[in-house]
Amino acid sequence: MIYLLGLLMGVVAGLRAMMPAAAISWAAYLGILKLDGTWLWFLGSIWAAVIFTVLAIGELVTDQLPSTPSRKVPPQFGARVFMGAIAGIAIAGTASWLPGALAGIVGAVIGTLGGAELRSRLAAHFGKDQPAALIEDAIAIIGAALIVLALK
Repeated sequence: MIYLLGLLMGVVAGLRAMMPAAAISWAAYLGILKLDGTWLWFLGSIWAAVIFTVLAIGELVTDQLPSTPSRKVPPQFGARVFMGAIAGIAIAGTASWLPGALAGIVGAVIGTLGGAELRSRLAAHFGKDQPAALIEDAIAIIGAALIVLALK
């Protein structure tokens, strides 16, 4: 079950790269996810939670801009895979870092490619991109929240 949650948080990373970092940080800060004593301990600080939340909100805003590059170009794709791996490790526990990282990475690839395809189809259906982007935002936010709640 824990690896499934890591995979799903990786999917969220594929949709919005900073959303898993914000969700994981809040989960750790609120005591839902235990990261004390691990190399990811810093994610449980209020500072990390606030910083990643601001970054996640910024990503939601910049994603709406027409100048934002595709999520499939190497820097954006790489960031999503990296964030998926970190989320997978945090959820699985650092003692199970390799399977956790792999689950997060696979999820991030699925989320990146599948999210791009879904958004493209929704944008074609609506005749413009913004409704599709907002639906994708909602999926990422609600998905991250539900995954954190499942960790309780």
